[in-house]
Amino acid sequence: MAFAYYDWIAHHAEARGHRTAAIDLSTQRRFTYAQFDERIDRLAAHLATLGVKKGERVVVLAANTTDILETQFACFRLGAVFTPVNIRLTIHELAFIVGDAAPVALVHDQDFAGMAAELQKQCAIAHLLQFGAPYEAAIAASPRLARRETCAMDDVCTIMYTSGTTGKPKGSQTTHLMNFINAVNLGIPVFVTQRTVHLCVLPLFHTGGLNCYVNPVFHAGGCNIIMRAFDPGEALRIIGDPAIGLTHFFGVPSIYQFMCQHPAFDRSDFSRLQVAGVGGAPMPVPLLKIWEARGCALMQGYGMTETSPAVLFLDAEDSARKAGSAGRPVLHGGLRIVDADGHDVKQGELGELWVKGPNITPGYWNRPDANKASFTDGWFHTGDASRQDADGFYYIVDRTKDMYISGGENVYPAEVEDVLYQLPQIAEAAIIGEPDATWGETGLAIIAVKPGQQLTETQVIAHCRERLAKFKCPSRVQFIDALPRNATGKVHKPTLRASYLEKA
Repeated sequence: MAFAYYDWIAHHAEARGHRTAAIDLSTQRRFTYAQFDERIDRLAAHLATLGVKKGERVVVLAANTTDILETQFACFRLGAVFTPVNIRLTIHELAFIVGDAAPVALVHDQDFAGMAAELQKQCAIAHLLQFGAPYEAAIAASPRLARRETCAMDDVCTIMYTSGTTGKPKGSQTTHLMNFINAVNLGIPVFVTQRTVHLCVLPLFHTGGLNCYVNPVFHAGGCNIIMRAFDPGEALRIIGDPAIGLTHFFGVPSIYQFMCQHPAFDRSDFSRLQVAGVGGAPMPVPLLKIWEARGCALMQGYGMTETSPAVLFLDAEDSARKAGSAGRPVLHGGLRIVDADGHDVKQGELGELWVKGPNITPGYWNRPDANKASFTDGWFHTGDASRQDADGFYYIVDRTKDMYISGGENVYPAEVEDVLYQLPQIAEAAIIGEPDATWGETGLAIIAVKPGQQLTETQVIAHCRERLAKFKCPSRVQFIDALPRNATGKVHKPTLRASYLEKA
């Protein structure tokens, strides 16, 4: 039987069906490729009865579970668009995203049943499906899928929402080709094979969780172990357990910091760990050296949701001598560093990083305005300032946009500022990222209060926590008389950074 080129699970089910495909730590379930393939088929058949067909979106709202991955591949078999959403967002934030995606079905776990019901009401979703007993009953009652949809490599298969500089999230579209190219771009340098055993601790609604390295591992026919929520002690135990034989691990810098601060770190065995990857935010050099001293040369990289995500990769043998670099370009993808006019800068000079190739998104869902602003002749504007050294290694120096990264999550100040301005006492407000030893960066809110009004830091933070995910909320508030502005009246954030961020 011939299988579609994008249906990796079906291929491995036929070629090596007895091999373990996935392990769900929270439920202790484990599935061979043959079992995984059958469950995906039956789930796809059930979704088809709900009206899910080619091009339709299926939103997933759930903490990490292998069920999310079954849903992803079931969508692919129907030609539908897998749309995982961030479980850390508030109902207000999710309502915009889900309304924009306009899904036929929303799949969720029990912890988010209340949110799912409210979203169904607000966004007119036809069907809900809950992981657990209802999900298992649907799989058990469904036959194998009669016909798998024919898809082209450039068909959109996934939408992941990223926060926008205008305050509204954008749905970054991923194609089957992008998934394949990322499996090659990452799989080769991190040595992913059929023998790979990978522990996923990052959320599967995030490209770092889904594509570093879960999907590349499935592409190769290896095994993915899924942790519901990151636990540093449990992660260290799994890494060191010879019976598990873990070979691959990926995390953002804060993950590695939490692990090295755990009491079990000094006695943990890392001898079987072949690859420990890090990305999502700049990696502090002192933290790199702590892991290097334990025999783990962390492999750094750089990427974005819009880029599959791999763009740059730093091999383990270069990690010490090029500490701080994001590496060199991945195999399939082009890079430029340009000035404000879009002209290439000289080597060593600072400019904005532009990328192009089969690993780049075709654009944002329902956002022609964002597409026009984000591309020039097919080159995607990353918004990140970069330079290249004489050896060809790239360094992400700063961000040309105001976005900052907290715990591996992108935070766009415009979105937070929009919430701050809901407080009637506020005359002016701005958010900047400031260094944080645990999360990399956290938000500093700089606020001018209206004459005759009073406002406390506690009130500001409480207001934000009701309306924003925790990682977006400012951790500190600074009150001033007026915000500095440039000649056009725009808040001048370089002045704010110079005035309120502690000097390193």
